[in-house]
Amino acid sequence: MKKLVLVSAMLFCTFLSTSAQEISTHAIGIRFGDNAGFGGEVSYQHKLTSNKRYELDLGYRDHTDYSAFKLTGMYQWVWNVDQGFNWYAGFGAGIGSWSYNSGVVTDNKDGLFINIDGNIGIEYNFEAPILISLDFRPEIGVVGDYGKDTDIDLALSLRYQF
Repeated sequence: MKKLVLVSAMLFCTFLSTSAQEISTHAIGIRFGDNAGFGGEVSYQHKLTSNKRYELDLGYRDHTDYSAFKLTGMYQWVWNVDQGFNWYAGFGAGIGSWSYNSGVVTDNKDGLFINIDGNIGIEYNFEAPILISLDFRPEIGVVGDYGKDTDIDLALSLRYQF
């Protein structure tokens, strides 16, 4: 009986002392999405203030018909909804390059491209150093033939926080 009371008291104190989780100082992981054919990206987040951060994503694609890379930078605002559950929004830009392999006939030209990006998503910050998020990123091509139109990128991310 004493153990039950002690464990209950400890759980109650833990519950009272639990506060809203802040965004982590650093997080690194993988962003799984369509991303205009880039698929997965290596993703890094860095906290700037208590509710602002930047994110860098690097994608590389080596296909039989083409190869490409893209680096995207995002500035994000983060709002806490509930214990560990956040939503965020931001803006940024992407730069990259692609080239078609010999023998591929296409109207698109090889070269540099630049995109302007928006970003909105939700995330859950676990007690363990794991962050899972789902985000929506529209990308508008500014320079180059690769992203002439608006691309819609929906992605699931898993990151380790430190």
